[in-house]
Amino acid sequence: MTDHAGAGTRSSHTVGARAGERLDLFVANACALSRTQAATLIAGAHVTVNGGAEKAGYRTAARDVVEVFIPPPPGRDIVPEDIPLAVVYEDDDLLVVDKPAGMVVHPAPGNWSGTLVNALVGRGGALATGGGDERPGLVHRLDKETSGLLVVAKTEQAHRTLSAALAARTIRRVYAALCWGHLPQERVGVDAPLARDPRDRQRMAIVPGGKVARTTLVRVARFDSVDLVRAHLHTGRTHQIRVHLASLGHPVVGDDTYGGGGGRRLAALPPRRHFLHAAWLRLPHPVTGALLELRSPLPDDLRASLLAVARLPDLQHHPDPLDALGFFNADPDDP
Repeated sequence: MTDHAGAGTRSSHTVGARAGERLDLFVANACALSRTQAATLIAGAHVTVNGGAEKAGYRTAARDVVEVFIPPPPGRDIVPEDIPLAVVYEDDDLLVVDKPAGMVVHPAPGNWSGTLVNALVGRGGALATGGGDERPGLVHRLDKETSGLLVVAKTEQAHRTLSAALAARTIRRVYAALCWGHLPQERVGVDAPLARDPRDRQRMAIVPGGKVARTTLVRVARFDSVDLVRAHLHTGRTHQIRVHLASLGHPVVGDDTYGGGGGRRLAALPPRRHFLHAAWLRLPHPVTGALLELRSPLPDDLRASLLAVARLPDLQHHPDPLDALGFFNADPDDP
């Protein structure tokens, strides 16, 4: 049970099948926190076991009831930072950023600086407030290690209109992914609900009763050990493409969280990088209604990875390997 109060969040958890876990690990999994965050809560007397205090190393028992209080985040102003951004489109109403891998999108515990939002505020100029105090302008998000195109609203009207377009699925987002192995067919549709993994709250999983999640996966090219896939999002759940591909037995190359991290050297990927890139975006302009279509070439690390697995000498001379392989030879409205 969870109580979201203005003064923080309180939750109660019965250990059950997780008996024997360290208290810090149990709290991290139960509350979708990092282990460090859980240990900090325990050290700060914000966690009790059967009404009393225990240390982080305490081994839980099946009948233990763990109460967790997560204090509200401290009031923080977003610090403007001079961080270069690749802006691929901008006008008075919105901008589209080509986010690099490794950049967190918005400030949160453990990432109060160095985020895309810090960089946006550092640029100056208007940003819509509809996304919340720590998410000004954001219409959607990308995972930290996912690169590519991301939409930012400058005005309240643009934010409302773009958010409604996203909900109505008139914003088309198409991703390039390398997955291990080979899809069973050239085109695969996955319609499987997603929610937090009940066994590990840091992950997402296919869970009956979870939020509707639909992805269309189209093989663009088949190589010895991997497929290059065009992934069309019909919904925008956390880790959606990564979980759906993993559910087929073909996880994203380099994805340590969902089983694709092995063979990183074969795929010439750096540590903590997975091959997922928001490469293609089509959206109606929030004011004029004009159709905007934007593309992002593979960043250098993913380009090197694709060349390593493809082993096609002519490909390395093409300015955009995705284009050369026919990735954009489709209508994003009709995957």
